[in-house]
Amino acid sequence: MYNMNFSAFGQKPMNNKPKVCLVLEGSYPFITGGVSAWTHDLIINLPEIDFLLFTISPEEDMPLRYELPENVIEHKDIVLSKRYKSTAKPTSRKKLMKAIKLLHETFKKGEEYNFRSLIELVPEGYFMYKEAVTEDIGWDLIVNANQQHNPSYAFTDYYWAWKSAHDMLFTILGSSLPDADMYHAISTGFAGIAATAAKIRKNKPLILTEHGLYHKERDMEIRKSSMIRGYQRDMWIRLYNSFSRICYNESDLIISLFEENRRKQHELGANPKKTKVIPNGIDLPRFSIPRKEKEGFHVGLVGRVVPIKDIKTYILTAKIVLEKIPEAIFYCIGPTDEDPGYYSECQKLTESLRITDRFIFTGRQNVTDYYCFLNALVLTSVREAQPLVILEGYCAEVPAVATSVGNIPEMLDYDERFLAPSRDAKKLAECIQYIHDNPKEIKQINKNNKTKAINYYNKTDLHKRYHDIYTKYSGKTNEGED
Repeated sequence: MYNMNFSAFGQKPMNNKPKVCLVLEGSYPFITGGVSAWTHDLIINLPEIDFLLFTISPEEDMPLRYELPENVIEHKDIVLSKRYKSTAKPTSRKKLMKAIKLLHETFKKGEEYNFRSLIELVPEGYFMYKEAVTEDIGWDLIVNANQQHNPSYAFTDYYWAWKSAHDMLFTILGSSLPDADMYHAISTGFAGIAATAAKIRKNKPLILTEHGLYHKERDMEIRKSSMIRGYQRDMWIRLYNSFSRICYNESDLIISLFEENRRKQHELGANPKKTKVIPNGIDLPRFSIPRKEKEGFHVGLVGRVVPIKDIKTYILTAKIVLEKIPEAIFYCIGPTDEDPGYYSECQKLTESLRITDRFIFTGRQNVTDYYCFLNALVLTSVREAQPLVILEGYCAEVPAVATSVGNIPEMLDYDERFLAPSRDAKKLAECIQYIHDNPKEIKQINKNNKTKAINYYNKTDLHKRYHDIYTKYSGKTNEGED
């Protein structure tokens, strides 16, 4: 665990400025992508707020992908899989282990758990990796759970699955978050648990913003994994669902990007009175660019070359389209260095399909250099929330074709001419073909989409709403600043 107190920034915190601790898992400032871009943009555009970062990373010494703005005054990072040495002790280990047993019993029944009672027994700096398996209550809990729910698998398999899950939880429960006026978790999961613990320990407000639904995303990944079986799978799914319930229960305000996710939050126990929708926003002037038409038909995907974006389906789609529109050119616009193995597989796929002369991996680029001439924007993602690239394309008058995930169907007005199931390259190709064959109609659709982006997705409105939330829940205003 390291703590960076950024006096090097030359930024001295002002007492009357709201201090907001952002709690993030596996994203900003180490990973690029939609959530990270959203976070960085929010910080930059709220200079009147002092931000502190508490980040949860998969490994040590990850390089920063973003230059932290001056109003980030502190950054503390922990490695989720690392075991830390305790610097504190609980007042009663016996009471603590009983609380953990009760936690498991209520999780198993799907009942609401009084998380506060556990946090009150776990001091900051105490990591119960050893005690959880050496105390009689903890060991009996593991053995009995295995006998009841996992008898067909080796005990060692269950033990290490339990240990892996709980060691990460123990790392979070023992962590110390920076002191702030309020805590803002950018997901549930481990980030949500860390922020919830800080709210309880420090008696400060907590708000939650969910871009996607963490427990739904983990559920999808777990069910696809061949490494997690039987009760182990059920344990992980139940654990993540419980994390979301706990965070929903303790949050003072719960924000989603669109109404469908808000309803799903209610289904898992979020109080409707505490939920609201704040959609994504874009920089309208930046993306309101003049068209610079090029000869041919140009199709682009803006995104990282990683499995979640399903670039392989995009490549297969390109192959199908090129059989009917041989003059088409396909661009994959985004970083290629986040998953080198996957990028290599994608390159080999274009080679095997013999389309390397028509399929270009551009690497990281200024996307406006492409929006100005693209004839179609494609998203083949298997998971999205409310992708900014569609809004950017709308503003630049580029029509979108995308998979029916997250908020995309609503963004595309549920128009089946431009929507396809995940991994359906044939349907995606048909959607692109429609755009190519109907330029007059598409031109009018582009104008309508640009009007929609201007009316509903201005990031200035988003920043104002978060400014108002921060000042309200921190109890501070920016009046009288020097």
